[in-house]
Amino acid sequence: MTNKKPVYLTQKGLEDLKKELDELINVQRPANIIAIKEARALGDLSENADYDAARNEQAQIEGRIKKIEQMLENAEIIDETAKDKVGLGSTVAIKYVDDPDDSDEYKIVGSQEADPFASKISNESPIAKALLNRKVGDVVTVESPNGAYQVEITEIK
Repeated sequence: MTNKKPVYLTQKGLEDLKKELDELINVQRPANIIAIKEARALGDLSENADYDAARNEQAQIEGRIKKIEQMLENAEIIDETAKDKVGLGSTVAIKYVDDPDDSDEYKIVGSQEADPFASKISNESPIAKALLNRKVGDVVTVESPNGAYQVEITEIK
């Protein structure tokens, strides 16, 4: 059974995944095969730490390849051109209603590309859910685990 849930990616996210897949298949996998052969040549496999480490690395590489291939198979590219409403790919500037001096800017991306430290938030996060399909000037209530709060959309880029 394959997972048919769409994987939302920006064009850059798609390109990054393709580069990572290429690196795994054409660089890391061949290097790992050599490491396994060299470790196997050392003799007794039952107490061969190098062999065990190489086999573990092989499992990680193959698992990541499989995951990336599945993500690419289900990838849906985000249209980053729409600026009238907040959507996937939008960069949104907000200010907090309770503290007008406090503001933030987030890019709404699919969950695979989310990186809070780079202000990229998942479309599945509470704040993104509240902002999606809204317009500049809208005041929305964000339901968070720490309680509800309101933000105003000041700009959509």
